[in-house]
Amino acid sequence: MVLIIAFCTFVSTLVGGLFALRFRDQLHLVLGFSAGAVMGVAFFDLLPESISLGSKFFGGSTVTSFVALGFILYLFLDRAIALSFPHDTEVAEGHAHAAHHRGILGAGSLSAHSFLDGVAIGLAFQVSAAIGWVVAFAVLAHDFSDGINTVNLVLKNKGEKNAAFRWLMVDAIAPVLGAGSTLLFTLPEKSLSIVLALFSGFFIYIGASDLIPESHHGHPKFLTTAMTALGMLVLFLIIRFASL
Repeated sequence: MVLIIAFCTFVSTLVGGLFALRFRDQLHLVLGFSAGAVMGVAFFDLLPESISLGSKFFGGSTVTSFVALGFILYLFLDRAIALSFPHDTEVAEGHAHAAHHRGILGAGSLSAHSFLDGVAIGLAFQVSAAIGWVVAFAVLAHDFSDGINTVNLVLKNKGEKNAAFRWLMVDAIAPVLGAGSTLLFTLPEKSLSIVLALFSGFFIYIGASDLIPESHHGHPKFLTTAMTALGMLVLFLIIRFASL
């Protein structure tokens, strides 16, 4: 049952990514939506779950410290990539190269998150079937956005459609591998709480420092702002509904 649901996450992610590829001309609107969706996952899903799992071991301030650590780690990784290229006559080429690596970094992080989605499904079913179905529904709902986000991060950062599709396949396969891996191990709640907090910081950085500025560049700001708000609202409603 776990692997069947994991395969459904593969389909959901793939459909979301293909949607982003098909409507590339409206990418600024999709980017705006993706920014809200990425931060919605962080604020409404990963962070609350991290606090809930970690409450037995440490206070809320410790969890938020790991969120900040995740934000700073991603910031340094992003800046390290950008600063590793020259700023002279090759600046345009260097920036394009740096953007390409940022796209890989972002897509890789989203894929790692998708792997944890699969792990969450597997571990939830180990607790009980009821909890497993709730977690599975939430993962299926936002994996569509994960597919969009993965494609957008590659395309926005000078990536080609073929590269975006390859990363989409990695992101789609990741939850299947994650769910399958839980047949071999059990991750302690304390460790899972820290991992989820770190990824919250990653996604807050991606949304606020990368996707939002790019979605506003050279496009009507009201519509893109509305799409960002819509992205957060959609994820909020999906996660709230799934937790009923």
